Amino acid sequence: MTNPTELSTVLEKYSFLEGPRWRNGRLWLSDFYTHQVLSARADGSDVRVEAEVPGQPSGLGWLPDGRLLIVSMRDHTILRREGDGSLVEHADLSAHATGVLNDMVVDDRGRAYVGNFGFDLMNGAPLRPAPLVRVDPDGRTTVVTEPLHFPNGAVIMGNTLVVAETFGQRLSAFDIDSDGNLSDRRDWASFGAVPATDDLNEALPQLSVGPDGIAADSEGAVWVADALGNRVLRVREGGEIVQEIFTGETGVYACVLGGDDGRTLFLCTAPGFAEHERRDTREAVLQAVQVEVPGA
Repeated sequence: MTNPTELSTVLEKYSFLEGPRWRNGRLWLSDFYTHQVLSARADGSDVRVEAEVPGQPSGLGWLPDGRLLIVSMRDHTILRREGDGSLVEHADLSAHATGVLNDMVVDDRGRAYVGNFGFDLMNGAPLRPAPLVRVDPDGRTTVVTEPLHFPNGAVIMGNTLVVAETFGQRLSAFDIDSDGNLSDRRDWASFGAVPATDDLNEALPQLSVGPDGIAADSEGAVWVADALGNRVLRVREGGEIVQEIFTGETGVYACVLGGDDGRTLFLCTAPGFAEHERRDTREAVLQAVQVEVPGA
């Protein structure tokens, strides 16, 4: 357990930070309501605006040649940043997405696995599951999972894809074959039963953990941002919680391991996740804490 006073502030005065990634000595992340993809050094210096995404940026990843992929949430597309900095459409997922697009993980062959909300979360619509969609490097799209309970953050560990299901209060695992297809779903970690209701207000109190963004470490454990508990959890396969880090009165919605030695856990925090509260405020903070096991 870690006290909130041990957290340090890296970046502040943003709207809602998400999709953090560590790459080539820099932290990359999306800010929802300023519509910016940002990068910075580990100490928060040298902040750069890497892209402007009017459709609201979220998940980030890279093709093998180094071009950046960006989830554009509201127009259901994946954007690709070319060498000259211009953004072009990489893939259109509108045929598969019943809610705004969400997080994304990209494998070493450039295949992206993308989730969507499935329903209108911000307006309290009935819960509706949604599958993961694979986007191949040429932009082709394929549904590759059964409907999931709000697929959120995802990591790839070896030949296994692990995805957080926020309203399923579990991490689900899939084996990846050579063609990028996924096996049947299995529990990687479960924190409780899937709520037996599609009413958002009834479902939320039934969740003991709301898994949001996740990050893998070199021992095969996963850090889980608990969107409902103001904490991140270090979890082993099977569901054992081996460490908790609390963020006090502020929520935490995504995390990533980075820094020079990979032992800095960066946390995307804000007072809440509701769009009407975050859109016109600048209260989101990127915090950091040192941990023992480096990132994978």
